[in-house]
Amino acid sequence: MRIVLLGAPGSGKGTQAALLKARLNIAHISTGELLRAAVAAGTPLGLQARAVMEKGNLVSDEVVLGMLEERLGLPDVASGFILDGYPRNEAQALALDGLLKRMQLPLDLVVQLDVPEASLLARLAGRAKAEGRADDSPEAVANRLHVYQQQTAPVLEYYARAGRLHRVAGEGSVDEILGRILALT
Repeated sequence: MRIVLLGAPGSGKGTQAALLKARLNIAHISTGELLRAAVAAGTPLGLQARAVMEKGNLVSDEVVLGMLEERLGLPDVASGFILDGYPRNEAQALALDGLLKRMQLPLDLVVQLDVPEASLLARLAGRAKAEGRADDSPEAVANRLHVYQQQTAPVLEYYARAGRLHRVAGEGSVDEILGRILALT
């Protein structure tokens, strides 16, 4: 099973991806974790990414896609994977489709976790308080939600046009949400 899991910050992507990984025995791939691991390991792509990040810039889609290609080539991906929060824009979605076609790893499922903005704000405020995450400050959250709406809405439209998007209500218990996703598999 090859899944793309999309949703706004605070929608529960990470939680659901971890549960799906355990339930379906497939790899959980987060591009943020890939970047951090490649930088820490000093891989060629990691060194490229570090140089960009040290300047305060975003790592290019090409570098991220290269890291993703390396990761998708590892043995644990043979039984499937969950991409957590990637692609984030339509260009990344097109590049991902090209990569997966070239690697003969077509997606089985694209899931959008739909959560009302008021619930997202409450979740993120609770997470900020519990975990002390700077990226969950009210100002940062407002900016992240704005960026998500601006950049990711076209990704949803892209997958919807292709008939591959499944929207799942992201409210309720963790197990209820997981059940809704598993019903699609």
